[in-house]
Amino acid sequence: MYSTTCAYAIRAMSRLALIRPDGYARINEITQGTDLPAYFLAKIFRDLTRAGLLRSAKGRGGGFALAKRPEQIRLFDIVEAIDGEKPYTNCVVGLARCDDTQPCPQHDAFKPVRLQILSYLHSTTLDQMSEALARKLELIGRATTCTTHGKLPGPAN
Repeated sequence: MYSTTCAYAIRAMSRLALIRPDGYARINEITQGTDLPAYFLAKIFRDLTRAGLLRSAKGRGGGFALAKRPEQIRLFDIVEAIDGEKPYTNCVVGLARCDDTQPCPQHDAFKPVRLQILSYLHSTTLDQMSEALARKLELIGRATTCTTHGKLPGPAN
């Protein structure tokens, strides 16, 4: 459903919200114990910084931080910053013009699906994503105590 870049952005932002909802984290902290590629993630985070979803700081104590509270960042904000909204507004079969007045053969069937996807993206917050990540990591035994959210993703014990 998302591009690989967008999926990495969602996963990394969820981890950042989990480990440092109020502060800066370095890329290597965010990628630790994951298959997220650090070099590529640094590029993605620069794009998210330009989109106003992250802040960056150089030097000791620097890295990347959320520009807003996790409950104020919607999944749609991340998707829009990386993939744009075209995958959710363009014609499902690729016609240049497709709307209620000039529908493609799939328009009426796909319209409710599109609306449901957009509703999900607009109503799901980064806070919800990080909480789901914490639950998943706990279930697979990859969580350790942390002072921020109570759980910090790390290598299996």
